[in-house]
Amino acid sequence: MVLLSKLKVVTLRLCYSPSSCIVASKFKRFVVGDVKPSHFPLQNLLLLRHFTSEISETHHDFTVNYLINSCGLSPEGAISASKWVKLGSPKTADSVLSFLKNNGFSETQISYIVRKHSPVLNSNPEKTLLPKLEFFASLGLSEGDLAKTLAYEPNLLFTSLEKRIAPTYDFLRSLLSQKNVVSVLRCGSWIFTEGHSKKVAPNIEVLRDSGIPQSCISVLLAYHPKVFMRKPKELGELVDEVKQMGFNLQKSNSVIAIYALCGNNRSVWNRSRQLYKRWGWSEDDVLSAFRRNPRCMTMSENKLMLAMDFLVNEMGWS
Repeated sequence: MVLLSKLKVVTLRLCYSPSSCIVASKFKRFVVGDVKPSHFPLQNLLLLRHFTSEISETHHDFTVNYLINSCGLSPEGAISASKWVKLGSPKTADSVLSFLKNNGFSETQISYIVRKHSPVLNSNPEKTLLPKLEFFASLGLSEGDLAKTLAYEPNLLFTSLEKRIAPTYDFLRSLLSQKNVVSVLRCGSWIFTEGHSKKVAPNIEVLRDSGIPQSCISVLLAYHPKVFMRKPKELGELVDEVKQMGFNLQKSNSVIAIYALCGNNRSVWNRSRQLYKRWGWSEDDVLSAFRRNPRCMTMSENKLMLAMDFLVNEMGWS
C-alpha cells in the first residue's frame, strides 16, 4: 500500500503540472495497455489497477450521491441514471439546475427531466438549452406550459433547432394556425423530436389520397397528433375500415372515427361496444350511434354507465 500512496501523490502532482493532459494520457496508456511483465512487476500492476478502479468508483459514488441529494432521484433511479452521465464536480450540473429553476421548472419537473435524460447535467445552459426555450416561448407558450411540455419530452432540449425543430415548425405552420401548432407541441411533442418528414408528411398524403379534405386533416393533426405516429400503411387500412363502416370521408366526424379506432383507443372502442350491448343495443345500434357521434365510443366506462343508468332507469327511456 506504500506504493499505492506514492502513486496517488504523484498523480495529484501531475494534475497541476503544465503538461498534465499529456502526462495523464501517457500514464493511463502505460497503466492500461503498455505494461510488460519484464518492465513492470505483476504486484505493481495489480496495485495500479486497483488505484484506477478506486478513482472510477469515487466518481461514480459522487454522481449517484449528487443525483439523489441535488436532483431528488431515488437511490434506484440515481444508479440507473448514473449509467448515462459522469460528474467530476458539481459546477456544471449546479449551473444546469439553477438555469432550469430560474426558467420556471419545478423541482419535480427537474427531477423527471434528469431521470429521463441525465446527460442534461453536463450540458451548457446558454448554448444548448436557452435557444430552445426562447424559440418555444416565441410561439406563445407560457412559462408554465413550456416547463410542463419539456418535462414530458426532455429530448426536445437536445434536438437540433436548425435542422429539426424549426423546419418542423415551418411545415406545421403551413397547415395550421399558430394556436394549433402550439396545440401540436403540447399533445404531440414527439413530432418536433422526430421531425415531420418520417411519418407526419407521408400520413397526410395518405389522408389526402383517400379524399379527406385538408380542413379535416388539420383538425386531426391539431387535436389528435398521435394518429400520425402510425405507419402510413396502417393509417391507410384504418381509413378503409372507417369508410366501410359508412362514414363520409368528406365530413369531419370521419377523422374523429379514425382517432377513436387508432392504436390503444381501439380497446376503449371495443369496451364501449360491449357496455352498450349490455343495455340491449344491437351491433347496428352501436354503429349507428358511432356514425352520428364517434366520441360516444371514446368515453370512460364510468361516464357511459352513469349516462345510460340516468336515461334508462331515471328517465324511463328504452
